[in-house]
Amino acid sequence: MKMDLPALVILILASTLSVQALKQGECEVCIKVLDKFRNTLSEDVLKDHKKIESEFKDFCKGVKNKENRFCYYLGGLEESATGILGEMSKPLSWSLPSDKICEKLKKRDAQICELRYDVQIDLKTVDLKKLKVRDLKKILNDWGEECEGCIEKSEYLKRIEDLKPKHTEL
Repeated sequence: MKMDLPALVILILASTLSVQALKQGECEVCIKVLDKFRNTLSEDVLKDHKKIESEFKDFCKGVKNKENRFCYYLGGLEESATGILGEMSKPLSWSLPSDKICEKLKKRDAQICELRYDVQIDLKTVDLKKLKVRDLKKILNDWGEECEGCIEKSEYLKRIEDLKPKHTEL
């Protein structure tokens, strides 16, 4: 039986797209938030997807940063534009693992898996001169400090070195 090339290419592409599992580090915020949320639920709540949705909305009131953004995407916040809570709550009530739930959510909204936690910089081991200005600004921001009038990298480095003893004490 002779198969034409375009049909074969389409068949191969379709099979690879439908079997894509999550890669290492992908959907890290989704998986962590769902694991943390699942641990707050009692057995009777875990069996009812409507109760799960209600509890998730309460859970989302106390989260910040990337986790807050995740709640926004799912519809767990008052100001959420859309809501796909059912896509999360039903599989959760079936005891599906968090990574599989996130895989399903990714198909509905790819933004959910684009969320990543910020990498924490260890000031004791890192060479500040090799960091980008963006990372230097983040260090200052995490400390609640500013570098007024700083334009060049060397100015940010000097400011961080000046403040380092104050913020790295035990």
